[in-house]
Formats: sequence, structure tokens, C-alpha cells
Amino acid sequence: MSNLGTLSVIFDLDGTLVDSEPNYYEAGRQILAEHGVPGYSWSDHERFVGISTLETVTVWKDEYGLRASVDELFAAKNQRYLELARAATPAYPEMRRFVELLAGEGVPTAVASGSSPEAIEAVLAGTGLDAYVPLAVSADEVAHGKPAPDVFLEAARRLGADPADCVVVEDAAPGAVAAHAAGMRCIAIPYLAAQADAPEFATAGLLLRGGQTEFTARVAYDWLVRTAPVTR
Repeated sequence: MSNLGTLSVIFDLDGTLVDSEPNYYEAGRQILAEHGVPGYSWSDHERFVGISTLETVTVWKDEYGLRASVDELFAAKNQRYLELARAATPAYPEMRRFVELLAGEGVPTAVASGSSPEAIEAVLAGTGLDAYVPLAVSADEVAHGKPAPDVFLEAARRLGADPADCVVVEDAAPGAVAAHAAGMRCIAIPYLAAQADAPEFATAGLLLRGGQTEFTARVAYDWLVRTAPVTR
């Protein structure tokens, strides 16, 4: 019998379950270079960590004065990212252990991500995580992406879970805001160390300031056991 009662866990994907941000950066760098914007740096990319691709390319169009439409930029970036993601997207080892531990306990889990459905499917299948987390929701399927709570609330709905019984695992500030707005607790593992003190993370139930270097499956699992909702 599970020690976690009625708990469900909803995972962000990029930067949380898998180290995909380098692929998103490289896809963005290539697309912008092709549209006459050279020199796109990692620090430029950091502004968009945790933000959906659609929102990212919308900002690009305005800031860089790109002639291509938002739809064209969106399609091109998604396609380039998919090529890179299918070639190599590593899952974080301790996250894989955590997912396997939850699956062994029979805890319902889902992915809720700003990535496209195709990207989510490709990454989960490529890493084998789809065997443990079969349900995924993309921000493309809801009205508003993070920091709005829509994608997390839709994941809870599909799980048949009360939002109050859900814990979100997130690496980015917009995701932490979205979790709080959804009425869910949050395990925060900041992808960017410089953001660990951001006010958006202040509502997290468990904040691991060192990010993935500090995260372990056992630490997260023990916290869930201590704070698990009472079975009704």
C-alpha cells in the first residue's frame, strides 16, 4: 500500500525531468541566425527558460523586428528542436529514479509542459520515461501557458485528481507561479542558480536551491511522505 495517500505528482518536462534547455537554445540560435540575427547567446536564452515556444517567438518577432510571422517562427523552431531532441535528450538520473519510485508506489503522474505535444512525445519516448509517465499535457492544448495555471489544472483534470492533492515538480519561476495559482504544492529545483532567491519560488513547499545538483529521489520522496494528503 502506498505511503502517499491520494497524492498525484505533475512534472514539468524541460529542465526538470530532462536536460533539454541546450537543445532549445541551439534551435533558437540557429533559427535566429537564419533570419539575420547572429550572436544569440546563452544569456539571451535564459530569459525564456520556463516560457512556451509560442511566447518566446512572439517576443523575438517584436524585439528583433523579424519579417517572418509568429506562426512561421513557431513551426521552424519546433521542427529544429525536434531534430535536436530526437538525436539526444538526457533524462536526469535522480529524476528517473524518482519517477520509477512513484510508479512503484502506484502514484498517478503526468507531465505538464510548455513544449509542443510532438516535442513532449518525442522526448518521453526517447528517454523511456513514457513507460512511467503516460499522461502529458502541452500548453498548446490550453488557453494560457505558464505562469497561468491552465496546464496544471488540465493535467489534474485528466488524472481525476483534486488540485489540492497535487504536487508540481518545477525548475522555472513561471512554473512555480502557475503551481501556486493552481492551488498545488510545489517542489522547486531551479534550473538557473541565480533564480533560486526569486520571489516566485517563495511559495514552494520544498525548494532545492542547488537545483539538480541537490535533488535526490529520496529527499523528494521523503518530503512527499511527510506532507502527504490524508486519504479520504
